[in-house]
Amino acid sequence: MRNILTSGLLWFSALGCGLLAGLYFAFSAFVMTALGRIDQAAGISAMNAISVDIVRSLFMPVFLGTTLSCAALVVLGALRWQEPGAIAMICGGALYVVGMFIVTVVFNVPLNDQLAAVDPASAAAAPVWARYLTDWTIWNHVRTIASLAATTLFIVAIAAR
Repeated sequence: MRNILTSGLLWFSALGCGLLAGLYFAFSAFVMTALGRIDQAAGISAMNAISVDIVRSLFMPVFLGTTLSCAALVVLGALRWQEPGAIAMICGGALYVVGMFIVTVVFNVPLNDQLAAVDPASAAAAPVWARYLTDWTIWNHVRTIASLAATTLFIVAIAAR
């Protein structure tokens, strides 16, 4: 039974991490650049709309479910660290939880909150928007890399089992 649970969590985590890596990659590769090229008020308004809508979408169950699944894989891997693929499970789960979830909570969400607190058309929004475009994107790169690396490690764990 434990093997079926572990296999299911590995597959779910690999798919969830891959899905989120793709989403974060899109933001890093072109969405933030495009938002930075348009009028400040329009860019801020668009990003604020994205921030509101994303928490109401299918993103949230995938985001939270994958995080919980990855955390469970860290525990399961630690309990059976000597089994094939366990180290990859532990590393993939820890990397995802820290590099994606913790980074999101500590860096990206507070930046979203700061952006939501400014009047998009005001002069005071200009430095907030400039900082947001740089800092949010840097942390998004971290989330992209962590999610993609975790996907890879879960595939390694699946192959080793």
